[in-house]
Amino acid sequence: MRKIIILTAMVTIPVCAGALAQTADESVVILPLEAQTCNLPVAPGLIPDDFSYEDLAKAKGNVVSFQAGMKKYRDCLDASGKVAMLTDGNKLAINNAHNYSVEMEERIAEQFNVAVRAYKARKAE
Repeated sequence: MRKIIILTAMVTIPVCAGALAQTADESVVILPLEAQTCNLPVAPGLIPDDFSYEDLAKAKGNVVSFQAGMKKYRDCLDASGKVAMLTDGNKLAINNAHNYSVEMEERIAEQFNVAVRAYKARKAE
């Protein structure tokens, strides 16, 4: 018997998951045009398993740049949320995008912290 593996692609626009949510004004959950121009930064690459101190220092710089990009992204989302005549769906989409960016930033920071702890543990041996 052959096993079938089904893979699904992750949608790069995180607010699509909220499209099924019910809004008070029955509007579609979609980012307003102003928020669609906000640039979600690309996450830094993974730190190699056999990383050196130099790799860790480079990774730290990448994480700091990523965090700065996330701040700009959320500032852009916040500014787009101040536009008049947003539907409840627009507001929900902005909130979903904001929350996704925070979760993404936390995951990247935790990955870096795991690498730092591993490096310190390796040096303590």
